Amino acid sequence: MRYAPIAARFAAVVVFVLVAAGCRSDGADSSGIKPISVAEEVLPTMMVYKSPTCGCCSKWVDHLRAAGMDVKTTDSDDMGSIKERFGVPGKLSSCHTAVVGGYIVEGHVPFEDIQRLLTERPDAVGLAVPAMPVGSPGMEVEGRPADKYNVLLFDANGNQRVYASH
Repeated sequence: MRYAPIAARFAAVVVFVLVAAGCRSDGADSSGIKPISVAEEVLPTMMVYKSPTCGCCSKWVDHLRAAGMDVKTTDSDDMGSIKERFGVPGKLSSCHTAVVGGYIVEGHVPFEDIQRLLTERPDAVGLAVPAMPVGSPGMEVEGRPADKYNVLLFDANGNQRVYASH
């Protein structure tokens, strides 16, 4: 107990220095702006169904993991039945199908579009990037410029609209 006054004075000095330096206990800087990181968000686990021989699918999974997603994979030699089971329209089909947060993600959809989907929670089945556009996550080709492509939001009735353009 004899050290309590010293400890209290030390704590007061530390608080003064932090306040004078513009630090805040909530992580914000002196302007009040708190940086947001993906690591702070609670992202649901994603289950990816893919062919065991598809390298671009593995690269897409790497893209998601690098962004902070927890991703589990299941290899399948019958991707057609998986797409049918999850209601992916044939014209929106790509090489892999994922399930996350109650949504389907078909193809090489960028992480930021998946994150937006999970934040906005639209009334839809999910997102799709049909085919395999060069330059989409997992489909980067050295020496070749990226294709322009759309991420489509689709519903159970087959309706679709552009959700993002890249």
